[in-house]
This record gives sequence, C-alpha cells and structure tokens, in this order.
Amino acid sequence: MSISELPKASTLKYGDLVLPSRYLLSPLAGFTNLPFRRICREIGGVGLCTTDLVSARGLLEKSAKSLQLIQTCEVDSPYSVQIFGPNPDEMHDAAQFLEEFGVDSIDINMGCPVDRITKGGAGSAMMCSADQTIGLVQRVVEAVKLPVSVKMRLGWDSTQLTAPRFAREFEQVGVVAVAIHGRTREQGFSGDVDLDGIRQVVEAVESIPVIGNGDIRNVADAERMFQETGCQGISIGRGALANPWIFRQLCEWETTGQFQPPGNFDDRLELMLRQFGYLEEMVGPERAILMFRKMGHWYLKGMRVRKALRHQFQTARSQSEIHQAVEEIRRDGPVFGSRTGVLPEMNIQVPSGPVERW
Repeated sequence: MSISELPKASTLKYGDLVLPSRYLLSPLAGFTNLPFRRICREIGGVGLCTTDLVSARGLLEKSAKSLQLIQTCEVDSPYSVQIFGPNPDEMHDAAQFLEEFGVDSIDINMGCPVDRITKGGAGSAMMCSADQTIGLVQRVVEAVKLPVSVKMRLGWDSTQLTAPRFAREFEQVGVVAVAIHGRTREQGFSGDVDLDGIRQVVEAVESIPVIGNGDIRNVADAERMFQETGCQGISIGRGALANPWIFRQLCEWETTGQFQPPGNFDDRLELMLRQFGYLEEMVGPERAILMFRKMGHWYLKGMRVRKALRHQFQTARSQSEIHQAVEEIRRDGPVFGSRTGVLPEMNIQVPSGPVERW
C-alpha cells in the first residue's frame, strides 16, 4: 500500500495549521533528526514531526549543531522545531529566527528532565516558576505568527502537579496545543504513565488540543490513551524508534478497525540502509558512520540479528566495513523466526536510576 492509498484518518488543528493525522512524532534527543523524520514520512501516517530539542541561544549564535538539528527538506512537512531556554529574550528572538527560516510550528520544551537542562532553568524546571514561565511562553507566542505549542510533564514531582494550571494559562496567552508526558520530572521514566493526570489536563482547557504522550508502543496502548484521557492526539517517541510503521498502523486502525503488521526483517534492513543513506547525504560518510551507531543498534536488535553481527556493524569505521557487515547480516537473517514473518515487539530502553544521574 502506497502513502496515497492510506485510509483518511482524523486531522488535527494547531491553530490555522491543519495536521494530516493526529499521530505525532515526539522530539527525542539524538534520534528525531531529518533522516529519521524522512523515513517516517515515507511510511506514512505521521501528522507532525518535531525536531530534537534545540537551544535558543545556539540558534541565535548560529552554532553548527543547532543549525543541523533544524535541517529539513521538501518532504519533511509539516514540521515543528522544539526550542529550550530559560531566557525570555532569547526564546523570543529564536522564535523569530525560526519563522524566517520557514518552519511550520514552534514547540517549547518544558518536559526535558535531564540535569544539564534543568540546572539552567529550562526543561522541566520551568514548571517550578509559574509566573516567569507563563510570561516567557507569552513572549514566544507574541513574537511570531506561527502556531506555538508546549511539551511538558505533569509537574516537577508528586507534590507539584502543575500541568493543568499551566495548560489553562497557556491557552489564554495563545498557545495552540499542549503535549503532556504522563509522568513527573522526579519519576523520569519509572513507573506507569498517569492517564488520569493527562485527563486532568484535557479537562483544564477549553478548546485547544491536548496531546497524550508516554509508553505508546502499539495500537492497543494508543486506544487506551484515547479512551482514558480524552486527549485529541497522541505523540510517540521510543515506540516509533522500535516500530516506524506505528503511525501508519494507527491511521489504518482508526479508519478500518484493522492494521497491517510492521515491517519484517527484509523491510527493516532496507529501511535502515535508506535512513543511513539520508544521513550520509546530510553529514558525509565518516560522520554518518559514527552518528548512526545508536540508531543502528536498535534497528538490528529489533531485527533479531546475532550479537556478533550487531557488534560488527557497530564497530565499522569505513563504508567498506559497513557494506561487509550489512551483507553478512543479510545472509544470516534473524536469530529466530523468518525474514519475511512478523518479528516480536521490542521496547526501546529508557534511562534508569535517579534523574540527576542521567
């Protein structure tokens, strides 16, 4: 089935921007770069892709890393850039820079729990300073004509579940949508996503969409998120790394009640090589080999490739070594099951232990 043959799923509006589906690719540090967004688009079903979080200051300083993170292409549409930073002036100016750059939407990061981000007053730390944060978000909204959304957690910890209040206030200052990861910053990725907490955010706003996020690994997880929270859309991060077909499956499920299985061994190998090729185009072969190791690891684990062959791919240092590893992987096939059958579901590992040590 080609993308044009996908069933017509429900659309979602971010202000005046109409998203082709209500299934979104979450920003995910180190993964949601342009090559991965391209393959998600090619498979079909994704309504909006968001970049890895980008430093507002880095954009204003035009750092090579920040400019690489916002790279796009014609097929990468609509797309949003997620910015972070504690300084209202820098966030304001970065938003204007992105509007001139031609992005479709801007997302403000209030969800990142990592210490190096929160220590500077950004990410989840913004949930501890209500007045300053609402003022910062308003500055960004007023800086541009683009739709501005916010991604946040339920709160800093279980004693400060501030997301409903923030969502209500953000709607008043012009934010077009809020995405909620159903855990606190203190939790990191431990415990279960609090669906009731997400529902409270849904009930706190009047008309803007609330996007549910957290632990969406398959269609059943998404169905439960919709039913128990009342959210209008779903954002998927690690679930999409494990299964880039998930957006397409959700569109099929929504419109027909059924969905095709994700790609088999051969499909995944082809997809991995295509994504690697897009990365080579963007940064050149030498950097691509190093940058793709983390993504390649998850592709090969999902394909049930033997550990020795995974290691061979991970330690390759040249194009010829990559090609040799790929050919051996192709010949060897999966450790169990067939290369044309459905592979077992895989969960992408999340950081563990206290958030402060991540």
